[in-house]
Amino acid sequence: MLKQRVITGIVLALSFLAALFVLPAFGFIALMVVVLAYAAWEWGRLAGLTSAAGRGFYMLAVIAVAGALAAYLGFEQNILLAEKPRFLLLLACTWWAIAMLWVQSYPSSAILWGRRWLCLSMGVFVLLPMWLAFAGLMSLAEGPKLVLAVVLLVALADIGGYFVGRAIGRTKLAPKVSPGKTWEGLLGGQLAIFLVVGMTGWFLGFDASRIGLWLGLAMVTGLASVLGDLVESMVKRHRGVKDSGTILPGHGGVLDRIDGLTAALPVFSLLLSLLYNRL
Repeated sequence: MLKQRVITGIVLALSFLAALFVLPAFGFIALMVVVLAYAAWEWGRLAGLTSAAGRGFYMLAVIAVAGALAAYLGFEQNILLAEKPRFLLLLACTWWAIAMLWVQSYPSSAILWGRRWLCLSMGVFVLLPMWLAFAGLMSLAEGPKLVLAVVLLVALADIGGYFVGRAIGRTKLAPKVSPGKTWEGLLGGQLAIFLVVGMTGWFLGFDASRIGLWLGLAMVTGLASVLGDLVESMVKRHRGVKDSGTILPGHGGVLDRIDGLTAALPVFSLLLSLLYNRL
């Protein structure tokens, strides 16, 4: 099982890097539409759609909304810095703040989102801002590097949280949602981000204020990634399933791999948009 997981992880990482740095920006954004579509398919299952036709209709609906957003925004160079996407990202981050309250109050909060149509609606707010953030970041000259930075931040939060949580984790973070996560693990992930980002900024010769801004941006993004993970875990627990799917051997479904990114990307993109001229 571990060997299968490692092989799948390596293939995913190499494929992602190739797509990110070889494809043109539009090609990468189009590929993320495919990821968005399959994630919507899996979310439809988690929401309780039992038929392939129902999940297919939901998947097409999510893609249609993404297309409408693209037409409304008219993706141009540096679109992330414009008012329209910034406002949409602000709405997305507001939604994630509400989702945090739902995680804290689960299972009581399920009355607010547990019904099928409500859970399907929640899936739109989980998935579309992630794709919007991907597209916005790729509109910048440093797009591929910034997307990779978010992925690495999520990985640092996850890896640091895993090892510190296993070593000294005692205080449960959200026991009714994800019993394995601890406050010690959360702090371990933050420490990993702090050390790596701080040393990277120092190595690149950034001044103290600039390093401080990047550290703040990185650590908030890391916290957001944990929230994205917890929200998917909450929905899976409510549905009574372990994984969102089986398409990735050893890893589960697409949602199981991108859950942290669903929250981290919108948060990172909004803060980057607001701080861009100071970073």
